[in-house]
Amino acid sequence: MIDYESFTPLISFVGGCMIGLAVVILFLGDRRIAGVSGIFGEILTGLAGEGRGWRLLFVAGMLLAPWVVTGSGADGARFGLPFWGVLIAGFLTGYGTRIARGCTSGHGVCGLSRLSLRSLVAVLTFMTAGMVTVTVVRIISGGA
Repeated sequence: MIDYESFTPLISFVGGCMIGLAVVILFLGDRRIAGVSGIFGEILTGLAGEGRGWRLLFVAGMLLAPWVVTGSGADGARFGLPFWGVLIAGFLTGYGTRIARGCTSGHGVCGLSRLSLRSLVAVLTFMTAGMVTVTVVRIISGGA
């Protein structure tokens, strides 16, 4: 069942605008696509070189944002999973982004705005996989 009481259209709209603004600033300032998996992957593999500093700040900003905005950080998140489940989900998500050669931010926000057919196929695949996963988890857990 959908919890309409927790739906926040204004906050969601503002958040979407902030993501769009960040993408535009990064592209205009450095001619880079704001694909989070690529940014994070280049930090891990050492490919970032001189651009390592802004990448670290970008990732730090994503990690610190919940605490800055809500004051509660991860306490405000409700995953419904134990910590090991969140780790496994994160690993599978990261693995999937490597297979897709990009993530939802790179393909969904940046790729679609550039009218990339490859990004359209990737986003349709992400969305389909997400819907199937939610459906299967709800069936297994006995939820509606």
